[in-house]
Parts: sequence; C-alpha cells; structure tokens
Amino acid sequence: MLQQALNIKKRFLKMYANANAGHIGSSLSCTEILTFIYFGWMKDNDEVILSKGHAAAALYSVLAEKGILSEEEINTFYKNGTYLPAHPPAGKIKGIPFATGSLGHGLSLATGLGLSKKLKESNEKVFCVTSDGELNEGSIWEAAMFAAHHNLTNVIWFIDKNNLQGFGKSEDIINMGDLAKKIEAFGWNVFTVDGHNFNEMKTIKQQYSSNTKPTAIICNTNKGRGWKKYEGKVDCHYLPMKDTDFDDIIQNLETEFSLQIQNNA
Repeated sequence: MLQQALNIKKRFLKMYANANAGHIGSSLSCTEILTFIYFGWMKDNDEVILSKGHAAAALYSVLAEKGILSEEEINTFYKNGTYLPAHPPAGKIKGIPFATGSLGHGLSLATGLGLSKKLKESNEKVFCVTSDGELNEGSIWEAAMFAAHHNLTNVIWFIDKNNLQGFGKSEDIINMGDLAKKIEAFGWNVFTVDGHNFNEMKTIKQQYSSNTKPTAIICNTNKGRGWKKYEGKVDCHYLPMKDTDFDDIIQNLETEFSLQIQNNA
C-alpha cells in the first residue's frame, strides 16, 4: 500500500497545484487512512463516507487509483462544469453515496447505513472518516450513542486526529481531554494507532473480527504531512501551494517512501 499511497498523494497534489486551491494539509493527514480502508480492508459492497469532505481531493485520487475515476476526469477538478468540486457531491460518482463537508454529519449517515445493513442481515461494513475538529459537533455524539444502542458492529469509525482545525489547535477550541475514554463511555471499542502506519492499522483489522461493539480507531496524524514548511501548522489548512512548494513536497514524499520501503524490506 505504500506505493499506492504515494501515487494518491502525487495525484491530488497535482490537482491542488493546478487548481491553486487549499485544504492540502487535511488531505495529507488522511491519505494513509483512506488508502488502508480502500486497499487494505473494505470489500466491493462496503460503503465509505468521508465526513471531512474538505479533503475531497484525496478521496477523488483514491477513486482514481481504484480505477473508478479516470485521469481525464481528475483533470477537471475545480473547473467549471466539473463533478469533482471542493467537497464530495451526492449521486455523481460511484463510491460517494452522500455529499459531505458540512462537518459533523458523516457519522450519522454511517450509522443509518449500518442499521439498514444490519436489518437486512448483510455482512457489509460502513467505514466513516471524520476529522478531530468535527468532534465539536453534537451530532457526532448523538450518532455515537445511536450506534452503540443498536450494537452496530458493522460501523468502523476512523478519526483523523491531526490536532488542528481551520482556525487553531483543536485543544484550544474545545479540549476533548482523553478522547479514547470518552468514546469508550459511549459504548464503543476504541483503538489508537499511528494514522500514517499501515502495519498498526492492519493489527486493528485483525482484532476487529472478535469485536462485539462498534469500532472507533483514533489515528494520530500530522496535518500537512510531508509539507515541511507548514507540517503541523494551521497555515496548511487553507493555503495553496507555490510552485516551489509542489516540488519540495514531492521530493519529501519520495524520500519518505524510500525510507519506508527500506524499513519494511
């Protein structure tokens, strides 16, 4: 999956560069999470909801890597008449069941789908990816209670915990304290992993089969991962890249990829 993640990052970075658009940091923090879901866990009839819809370019790039979107379609990103806008659209693209990006709604949608599949006695799963900033929304916690009450073991919630929001550090805006204990108190099995480490995420998948509750996976990530000038800084939430930034990020990502290949050899 390392090569796929690199391909996905290169593709959406080019999309952002051509569009002169932002939300680069948010996409870089969740790439490995999405890559793992699509290439390491989900099956054909499973559903994925990217609740943090501002990272849409990462999702589009994953779908292109899966062969669902063509490179010609990818090249329309942000352009007039495109169906690849800044946030995922509803009913336009296979694999995107809902429009998202109005934060806090994705987990509610996922639990609704999860209950539907449970009532149909289906083995299909529903994966949901939220940001940590979204946890400020009350609808998230209502959905968490709903999933636990209905024992929706088919719902798998990934939290991209990069500790930053559009206007500051998450802990300064609303401090969530011990997030794992909070979610456990709502009736979920909770795991914490390095959200850039495929091996750690694989371990959670192996443990999942014995779970008797909904599963939440807190993924510790770096916002703007690979964009050294802005990695871990609020600026990478909205700022577009300069030409030199694009070249630097690609070089950093390729260097990191080579090191990971060596470490896994």
